[in-house]
Amino acid sequence: MQNPFRYFNSSPELIRLAVMMYIRYPLSLRQVEDLLFERGIDLCHEMVRFWWNRFGPMFAAEITNRVEAVRNARLPSAPMSCLRRAAWMGSAFLSPKELSIPLN
Repeated sequence: MQNPFRYFNSSPELIRLAVMMYIRYPLSLRQVEDLLFERGIDLCHEMVRFWWNRFGPMFAAEITNRVEAVRNARLPSAPMSCLRRAAWMGSAFLSPKELSIPLN
């Protein structure tokens, strides 16, 4: 895959920072411009809008892929063993019908 930032003079980190600030926080384009100016980065709010239109869908796809990867990851079996232990300890005080956790 070719570099999507290849025709831009700005660094990819700066582009990502500006776009993610605009997406993540309830800021206007001019507020993003002002925040970046306070950090010593001088650019126009129209440049942030252009980057948002150009790279926003690409960043959204990356975030979606990360969320799906985390969602599909297997969880360790430790929480289940803790639940079984809690159910076993609770069985001393409760009848099996009152337990809501299966003891398989």
